Formats: sequence, structure tokens, C-alpha cells
Amino acid sequence: MALNSNSAKRSLFGRFAEKTTQYSGSTPVFVGAVALVLGWALLGPVFNYSETWQLVINTGTTIITFLMVFLIQRAQNKDSLVLHLKLNELLAATKGASNRLINAQDFSEEEIRLIHQFYCLLAEKAKQDNDLGETHSVEEAEDNHHEKLAAHRD
Repeated sequence: MALNSNSAKRSLFGRFAEKTTQYSGSTPVFVGAVALVLGWALLGPVFNYSETWQLVINTGTTIITFLMVFLIQRAQNKDSLVLHLKLNELLAATKGASNRLINAQDFSEEEIRLIHQFYCLLAEKAKQDNDLGETHSVEEAEDNHHEKLAAHRD
């Protein structure tokens, strides 16, 4: 699979969604939205604060919010996937790192809780080592802990 960052390879919707998300989070769009709301509020007396006047802002904001939720979620999904890929690369490239955590985002909640318990155990072992800067796997922590206990008994 060839990796190519060429924008022509991305889907039309993908490019649209990315540009819209970037643009909608900009300062000019925020200022424009504030100006629009202020303009609507200032027109209240002109329209005697009618139901139609209220309906305009309610309908407009509802439609925009509805559409933006999907665009923002799409952007967050992409960002999350990219973050996972980068972390997976670091895990795969780091000697001594546990490869079992590659693609941990696909684990069940039960598997995640179990691994969390292992890391809690590792943190406890590190506290017992009195060296919070030392790093090792859970298995190494167990072995180190047992060796230290055996050494203290002798």
C-alpha cells in the first residue's frame, strides 16, 4: 500500500469536511457568528420580538449545530486514528515496549481494565523500588520485585 499525502487522492467530501472544520474554527467565523447574534438581538424590537423573529435564530442555530456535530466528529475520529497510529509506531519501534498495547483502542473494556490493573501493579512496584524513574515491563517489575525480596531474605 503506497502512502501518498497528495490531496487529489482524498475524497471530495474529505477535503470539504477538512476545510469546513478548519474554517469554522477560525477567529473571523467566530466574530461573524457573534455579529450575527448581536444583529438578530438588535432586530428584536423592530419585529416586536415575534415568534418568527425567535424562530429564525432557533432554526438557523439548530441546523448549523446539527451539521457541525458530524463534521467535528469526523475530524475527531481522524485525529484519534492518527494519534493511535503514531503511538503504535512508537510502541513497535521502542525496544522493550510491550507490543500487546498496539491497537489497544480495539480492546474490550474488560481487557482495558485488566491492562490498567497491570499498570497499577507496575506503579506499585516502582514505588517499592524507590526509583520512579526506572522503567520496565510488568513482567520485569515482577521479576525485579521477587529478586529484591529474595535478596533481603538472605
